[in-house]
Amino acid sequence: MRPVMTVILAAILLYLVLIQPNHPGAMTWGALGLFPLELPVLLLGLPLIGDGRLGRWLRGVLVAVLVLIVLLKGADLAMFTAFGRGFNPVGDINLAGAGYNLLSGSVGRVGAVLVYVAAAAALVALAAALWWALGVWARLPLSQAGPGVRRMAAGVALAVAAAATYEAAAIMNRWQMPVDPPGAAFTARVAAERVRLVLRTLEDMRRFRVAAAADPFRGVDGLLDQIDRDVIVVFIESYGRASIEGPLYAATTRDVLEPAARALAAEGFAMRSGYLTSSTRGGQSWLAHATFASGLRINDQVRYRALLLSGREGLFHIAQRSGFETATVMPAITMDWPEGAQKGFDQIFAAADLGYRGLPFNWVTMPDQYTLAAFDRLLRKSAGRQAGRLFAQVVLISSHAPWVPVPQMIDWDAVGDGTVFNTMAVQGDPPDVVWRDRDRVRDQYRQAIGYSLEAVFGHALRTAEEMPLIVIVGDHQAAGFVAQEDRFDVPIHLIGPAPLVERAAEWGFAPGLIPPASQVPLPMEAMRDLFVRSFSTGVAP
Repeated sequence: MRPVMTVILAAILLYLVLIQPNHPGAMTWGALGLFPLELPVLLLGLPLIGDGRLGRWLRGVLVAVLVLIVLLKGADLAMFTAFGRGFNPVGDINLAGAGYNLLSGSVGRVGAVLVYVAAAAALVALAAALWWALGVWARLPLSQAGPGVRRMAAGVALAVAAAATYEAAAIMNRWQMPVDPPGAAFTARVAAERVRLVLRTLEDMRRFRVAAAADPFRGVDGLLDQIDRDVIVVFIESYGRASIEGPLYAATTRDVLEPAARALAAEGFAMRSGYLTSSTRGGQSWLAHATFASGLRINDQVRYRALLLSGREGLFHIAQRSGFETATVMPAITMDWPEGAQKGFDQIFAAADLGYRGLPFNWVTMPDQYTLAAFDRLLRKSAGRQAGRLFAQVVLISSHAPWVPVPQMIDWDAVGDGTVFNTMAVQGDPPDVVWRDRDRVRDQYRQAIGYSLEAVFGHALRTAEEMPLIVIVGDHQAAGFVAQEDRFDVPIHLIGPAPLVERAAEWGFAPGLIPPASQVPLPMEAMRDLFVRSFSTGVAP
């Protein structure tokens, strides 16, 4: 290869690395028109330093920094696509393991390992390519040019480096900065923003500890004494506002909600519904569960861990010390879950405890209908249980990605040990085929939400004789490309006897199962206090 072409190819590689987008909105051909302002620093500074010992040491540092920035940008892109927020180095590292579990449930463990190995190999190849590209420019004979040329090159490099340093300092000090010059971009901003995010996270933890300690119900007795029956809190995976109002999903969802409302009313149930603003979007359901129960906004893993260490009482702790038997049914839990013991549950039923003998639906361990039938068998109808004293959480996961395949409802008396679902579990195309087409993914999501709602309202009808107080709530919206909107809102339904359900009128909830489009969402973290105050004697509303 001719030397000129080698130099050009090396410059192109550095250019492509520096303009790598970190947000889905920047994934356009227009990104190629950006000019990374770090590029002249590299292309002019490297030849001035040369390829001696200092130059090679500097080259190694640059390779490490550039690979790290590529990783940060890739993590940002993934987090914005899935969760609608950027990557936080303090709290999001654990998501690599969660991502592996989801991937292995979709394409198998071998496929997941191959994906991770391929990603690691790509990073090694990138580091080698960057070492080569930086070396090509470091060996250019600019150091042998005349003094004027060297001074001009050094001046340009220093000017751009100073601009990048100024911007980084501005970000760190929260100055009001203008946007980048048209057609230009600073890659250094990504690193500076991450440093600032870490510092902001540490400060947030200080404020969070103060908020967690300020609990109006600490030491207060007689809470939840207005509830004379079982309480069931049901979380439906990825059940967001788009399911009810989105043009792709509204018809299917309403075709379930409208007849369910009529059937429930015929059995004497009262119903009120509204919207909550979840603390997460696209995933990390446990953050929403914690937000709902704790009365604090838990929107990242750092806050989640801080909550577990804070000793703050959640809704299930309060129910526990108010005389209820508390339990949670968690079909997604397939490994050790030590934090479960800190959430106020007397009993925890993970996937292995539910007696399912059927085939999994890829990542989804069992269909929602089976989960609800097992809940009845193990808890609601278990021998010797004191009626009206159960306060349970049930987490449904059939509407969790990859939404392939989608179960169908069967007769409840035929559920048995779950082997009846085996034929459904192997039907249709596998996820790696379906997920090549985003329209097919959205259609699978539509079907999955419809199924989960059929299961949960079908189960509610089966409780008519005892008529517990049932809270049905979505944990979060689906990922942005599926929901096709940016809001964090999720539906919530309260169904049960009218004297209890009508208290939700004070919360702004509307009658029925379909909240009006004008419904103003409540923050999800408001629910613990609203629930406790509305159903407790002697507590100010």
